[in-house]
Amino acid sequence: MGYQPRIKSPKGAIHGYKKPLREKRKDRKRLHRRVGRPIRDEKHTATEREVSEVTLKRLHTLGIQKFGSSPFCEHFDRWLTNVTAVLNEFESYPNMGIDNQFVRERSQTLASVKLQLENRRRREASLNQEIRNLSVSRSRFEQIKIEYVSKVTALRGRKNSEVKHLNSTIDQLKREQEKVIRMKTGFFQGISRKDREQREIAIADQLSNVQRELELVMLDFNAQEKNLQSEYERKREPVLEQLTIFQKRAEDLEEDGSLEDRWFACEALIDAVNAFLQRKATQPQ
Repeated sequence: MGYQPRIKSPKGAIHGYKKPLREKRKDRKRLHRRVGRPIRDEKHTATEREVSEVTLKRLHTLGIQKFGSSPFCEHFDRWLTNVTAVLNEFESYPNMGIDNQFVRERSQTLASVKLQLENRRRREASLNQEIRNLSVSRSRFEQIKIEYVSKVTALRGRKNSEVKHLNSTIDQLKREQEKVIRMKTGFFQGISRKDREQREIAIADQLSNVQRELELVMLDFNAQEKNLQSEYERKREPVLEQLTIFQKRAEDLEEDGSLEDRWFACEALIDAVNAFLQRKATQPQ
């Protein structure tokens, strides 16, 4: 078999491009996917009823929305913006035909809740001052308590010291009294009966005086301690009252007190929307 020379294509001839087998398979797959894919539906236009239901649902959700942590006032503007956006979307629906009564009720409700939230914003701004007041009241309360305990401790120390001294004197006089009594029953030369009786009387008088002094000392110290207690209560009461007030204010500011205001506002807006829809339903088409 001989060598066959290669035949050249005429000059200027157009060569046709043939896709490789791999690319042809890819094209067939793409065509298959296009044929099997359903035609996308046209964009759905919400009905008036659907818009109304969505509006009521979103207002309810905004009414029960809770803010995470203090300061809660940082969320107020965003919440008001969301509520206004919901109402604007409802009012801007074609042929909704918002009447003046709805506009008036909606405006009054928004103005009211804005004022309430602004008041709460100012209250939250005073949180630092309330915390300082609470700290001062606590320090004052502790100082009054420390002063009272110090005075009572000192008073009871003096009381114990004097009572101990008087009891010691009483014990000594009682021993001397017993000694004289034994002298009366025994025989002691150089001591007359009269002297023993006079000595016994003198010891009895001293003992009676010391015992009376002990009773007076006890009454005096009890009265002083009672006065200290009264003084402590008198100083403590107003400070404790302030402490309770500041504590309550601080606790209130640590909780989202705006939730109730915002809930009532959204409920009022829901009532306004429902009332408008009822009025519209009764109007002739």
